[in-house]
Amino acid sequence: MSDAEQDLDTAIGYYAELLAANLHAQREAHFPPDAKKSMRGLTSGEAAELLGVDHTYLRKLHREGKIPEVEMTAGNHRRYKLTDIWEIRQALEANTKKPGTYVPGRRAGDALQVISVVNFKGGSGKTTTSAHLAQRLALKGYRVLAVDLDPQASMSALHGIQPEIDLMEGGTLYDAVRYDDQVSIRDVIRKTYITGLDLIPGNLELMEFEHETPAAIQSGGARAFFARVRDALAVVEDDYDVVVIDCPPQLGFLTMSALSASTGVLVTVHPQMLDLMSMSQFLRMTSDLLGVIRDAGANLRYEWLKFLPTRYKVGDAPQTEMIAFIRGLFGRSVLTNHMVESTAIADAGLTKQTLYEVDRRDFTRTTLDRALESMNAVNDEIAGLIQTTWGRG
Repeated sequence: MSDAEQDLDTAIGYYAELLAANLHAQREAHFPPDAKKSMRGLTSGEAAELLGVDHTYLRKLHREGKIPEVEMTAGNHRRYKLTDIWEIRQALEANTKKPGTYVPGRRAGDALQVISVVNFKGGSGKTTTSAHLAQRLALKGYRVLAVDLDPQASMSALHGIQPEIDLMEGGTLYDAVRYDDQVSIRDVIRKTYITGLDLIPGNLELMEFEHETPAAIQSGGARAFFARVRDALAVVEDDYDVVVIDCPPQLGFLTMSALSASTGVLVTVHPQMLDLMSMSQFLRMTSDLLGVIRDAGANLRYEWLKFLPTRYKVGDAPQTEMIAFIRGLFGRSVLTNHMVESTAIADAGLTKQTLYEVDRRDFTRTTLDRALESMNAVNDEIAGLIQTTWGRG
């Protein structure tokens, strides 16, 4: 495109098409259209950590034939698929005297947990948090549905879906919450390559909900929109233990509907002053808008609302001071653990992977281990909140 004066819409459209075409070419070179993302095999140490047992005990169980056998490598080491972990988990649960030891999900009378991950400002680590939380919960034995409500669809991309190519005919939550020609939510749920994790992808089509809702409110009142996500999830309530929703970085109708469906809310916080100032406005606006829909009949009962400091640079004095400031203000509403900023997370994202998917041989061991330790601590603390909600904490 020349430097001569151009219409803004034409220029933006040109760059959008140019970028999309090159992203498509890059994907075809590294990830052909007929390819499917798959999860790498796990070592016995990784399998033992996910199952919550010692790796020597895991080997003993194999020797005694108490759990299914798995593939052996050329070096005579066991290599576990996620389906193996799932089968072993079921076998161990069947023989334990303490229910929930190996299969931690819902029991009779437990409510579906719906966790919305929100922030008004981009760059807070919201999608990174959502994707890793959903995957970790599935790896630990929960039945999880991840919902990408962000039109930018970064969580979908992390799971091998390129919206502008793979979702040309729809297939987002919009299809299940729109005001006409709705489909069942079951029609937009996709299995992922991680056992126990399903996904509803996102794309720009989700913005249609923002455009159509004002007219729907005029004709049917506020209830026309705030119950849409909750009612859609009710159809598959018995199929899952936890729903993780990656909300858009804006306070629109999609976010409000997601919050109206939630039992838990996780607010990501980048510990810098400008981000805290933005969050202050976000919280004030959210409170005002939720008050309006409460008056219209919404049930806004939450089990918990927590703040998660993200992208924390270890040793950064101003960020450490900001986290202390947040904890001083919000007390126990701030998670004990926080997510560190790591080159491992950024490097994994370059290949559309999470920390749980990457091949350890491609990373500096100490860097990856430090990032995983931080990520697991955060996600396992949230899992503890879920268990407490079910009366088992």
